[in-house]
Amino acid sequence: MMVPAVLLLLGALTAVVAPRLIARADWPDREPVVALWAWQCVVAAVLLCCALSMTLSAAAAWHAVRGQVFAPAPHTVVEAYALGATGPWAAATAVTLACGGLWSGAMLVREVLRSRARVRSRRAELRLRAPLLPGEKFATGRLLVLEGERPDAWWLAGAEPQLVVTTAALQRLKGRQLDAVRAHEQGHAQARHDWLLHCSTALATGFPQVPVFAAFRDEMHRLVELSADDMASRRFGRLTTALALVELNEDRGVFGPSPTPQAHLPQRVHRLLTPPDRLTVARRLRLTAAASLVPVIPVLVALVPGLRALG
Repeated sequence: MMVPAVLLLLGALTAVVAPRLIARADWPDREPVVALWAWQCVVAAVLLCCALSMTLSAAAAWHAVRGQVFAPAPHTVVEAYALGATGPWAAATAVTLACGGLWSGAMLVREVLRSRARVRSRRAELRLRAPLLPGEKFATGRLLVLEGERPDAWWLAGAEPQLVVTTAALQRLKGRQLDAVRAHEQGHAQARHDWLLHCSTALATGFPQVPVFAAFRDEMHRLVELSADDMASRRFGRLTTALALVELNEDRGVFGPSPTPQAHLPQRVHRLLTPPDRLTVARRLRLTAAASLVPVIPVLVALVPGLRALG
């Protein structure tokens, strides 16, 4: 029963230490794609610790599970895990962690269903506000212009994605600024940022008392925007992208002294106007490799007794 406890402690340690290390580093804003990967690896490691601890606890509590988990393993490997010397905590731990896993899945399904419902609602609204003319066919990826006094633009995901822009936004966006907005929204779609947001929101909603999941959600919302900004700026320039952000959001009060839900927008504009020095390719590769190793550690911890027995 020692290995499941060590895995839980490792998961708790990773959940506490890793986010603080990332927050203190100076490279996440400079390399948002690498930071996105690092956060995913940290959360994957925490979840993997829980999953492995659940599996070994269940194997210790119930012989039927043990037979399935260690079916191809020699008897010495089974003895190395000391599964027989367990108290009543093995079953309780396995059941608790299994319920946590089911709850996480339920939260993810709920988040996906809610997102699809919002997309269907928006599409129904668009069909009312901008119906197709007789004989007109829908063109995937086309630009849809809506009459509106408020400058706004958004990417409507789904089987028939399209960029929706209001007439007020068209009046404000000049030159290639509209192309920059389109590239920004397409960057979200190509990188499947919606799934990152679904997963992070599901974990934060399902486990509001766990700080690492709340930080994961907040950082995903921030970093996906920085990543999409970089995608747009590489094609149309940092100044053009920054001006497009200002034109779309200037009337919303986000650049004033009072905090707003879009308080990160001034930081995004400042970042585009004063681009930070990018990391070298070698350092980006080292950070990516180091982050990729984090989920491997729980697997190695779980395999150590078996490998020692075989050795």
